[in-house]
Amino acid sequence: MSSIEKLTIQVKIVIMINRQFEITVRQKLQHIAAVVLLGPRQVGKTTLARTLAHNWPGGAVYLDLERPADRLKLEDADSYLRAQQGKLVILDEIHRAPGVFDVLRGIIDDNRQAGQRAGQFLLLGSAALDLMRQSSETLAGRVAYVDMAPINTAEAGAAGIHLNTLWLRGGFPDSLLAADDAQSLEWRRDFIRSYLERDVPMFAPRLPAETIGRLWTMLAHNQGSVLNQARIASALGVANPTIDRYIDLLVDLQLVRRLQPWSGNLGKRLVKSPKVYVRDSGLLHGLLALETLDDLLGHPVCGLSFEGFCIDNLIQAAGSLRVPYFYRTQVGAEIDLVLARGGQPEMAIEIKRSMTPSPEKGFAIACDDLQITQRYVVYPGTEAFALRHGAQAMGLGDLVALLGH
Repeated sequence: MSSIEKLTIQVKIVIMINRQFEITVRQKLQHIAAVVLLGPRQVGKTTLARTLAHNWPGGAVYLDLERPADRLKLEDADSYLRAQQGKLVILDEIHRAPGVFDVLRGIIDDNRQAGQRAGQFLLLGSAALDLMRQSSETLAGRVAYVDMAPINTAEAGAAGIHLNTLWLRGGFPDSLLAADDAQSLEWRRDFIRSYLERDVPMFAPRLPAETIGRLWTMLAHNQGSVLNQARIASALGVANPTIDRYIDLLVDLQLVRRLQPWSGNLGKRLVKSPKVYVRDSGLLHGLLALETLDDLLGHPVCGLSFEGFCIDNLIQAAGSLRVPYFYRTQVGAEIDLVLARGGQPEMAIEIKRSMTPSPEKGFAIACDDLQITQRYVVYPGTEAFALRHGAQAMGLGDLVALLGH
């Protein structure tokens, strides 16, 4: 197959993958003046923004603030942005121009007086906490937030991409749609290097990028483990509280997830430290140099990689009204994922990388502790069937769909 034919196929697949976030952003812009779209680099924020701009009523203006020419347009930001009245203004890499937030507040307030309340600004950024702090201080009540994750199981499935391909390569479009596994791994390793050489110094100039890279790799080797800060600090030769700051950065960049333990007052001796996951399975495999599915299936991280992959998709599908936790007692009762609503545990999910899944007694005890009746075991198959302890086996795609409804 020629390179042109491969490119044609890739373009067709890109067109087929409709990102669910486009609908969310479009709906929010119909009701609020500004939307902040957050997500890691290369996750598809710019593609989504350009798609919106292409057919936005009244037209749109796109500025990439990493380009000096576009930053120059905002030297007199107030005059320039007011001249775009009636258009959707898209500011990509907004962290490059933090002073713009004060200008946006004045324009939004003036437009409110004139009767325009929605669809004015779309702001794209990579560092969630930093951007949310800046925007919430100046745009309180004027802005909504959308966290954009990599391509998920529902989006990949709708495009005909096999679940194992998504699991191996992860959901970053350039990795998922690479011509072969070798090119996909090469893209992910370049992506990891770019983050360490460029983004870490940009967002945290005082933190040593090399040490954070070592930490990131350590977390990959210990995927889904309860965080042992003292052991990691000793291995890296840094103080224990320093590990918190390093992990904070990786969480802020949406590259790592801290899954907090359920801590309700049950009279039980509960594990109190969080579990830590590399969020995108493809990046996890890139950090561990796993190129093919056979490499992954033969590696000790396989089961926990599948667990993290499922957890990230399930949390995304569960939405903001359900808060995710894990549950573990000191005597071994455990639930991989607890979804709570209104402070009450609602659903218990166990994850098994086996075609013959069977929940353990500790899962049943934990569910009884929390009085959870909705009990599911996610496994790699597609058939749903009843299990012991009141649980039901279900494929990841089906449970994602159930949570979405």
